[in-house]
Amino acid sequence: MATTPTPLCNFGWKAPDFSLPGIDGRTHRLADIRGRRGTLVMFICNHCPYVRAVIDRLVRDVGELQPLGIGAAAIMANDYIAYPDDAPDKMRDFAAQHGFPFPYLIDETQEVARAYDAVCTPDFFGFDAGLGLQYRGRLDESGRQPAAPDARRELFEAMHQVAKTGRGPSEQHASMGCSIKWRA
Repeated sequence: MATTPTPLCNFGWKAPDFSLPGIDGRTHRLADIRGRRGTLVMFICNHCPYVRAVIDRLVRDVGELQPLGIGAAAIMANDYIAYPDDAPDKMRDFAAQHGFPFPYLIDETQEVARAYDAVCTPDFFGFDAGLGLQYRGRLDESGRQPAAPDARRELFEAMHQVAKTGRGPSEQHASMGCSIKWRA
């Protein structure tokens, strides 16, 4: 399994619109998840060891960001025919097991992942209230390992700053994870 780092933040880049089915049976648009102070779009999947290592901290952090006016959604764009652990029924199980406080969406055509230039799971896009990109970095420094007790909550801190000031931090560290599993 090769790891893939994400590009650094392109400040101000506008979030592409989307309309995707969720595991809840509803269709979700970017406008539906948009927060009054910012929006977090996350590309994740069920089987990636990087996602599995951070998922509980991610759920905690998003749960703490939502009261600050940050909207959020997770998108699964992998080819789930080739990777059946990422199939919609497994997505429902994964979300329930971890108590997702955000919609978990299926990008079956992979058009949204391509529009965002998502490259790996996890891949985080933090936008300001006007949907301009302010954060493209990692959750924290742990990667696939358990987080140290004193690990900085980089994604949380960045989105907290966006909620308060409208600007992301100037110093950001790229996320790293498994490559998105593109269809042939």
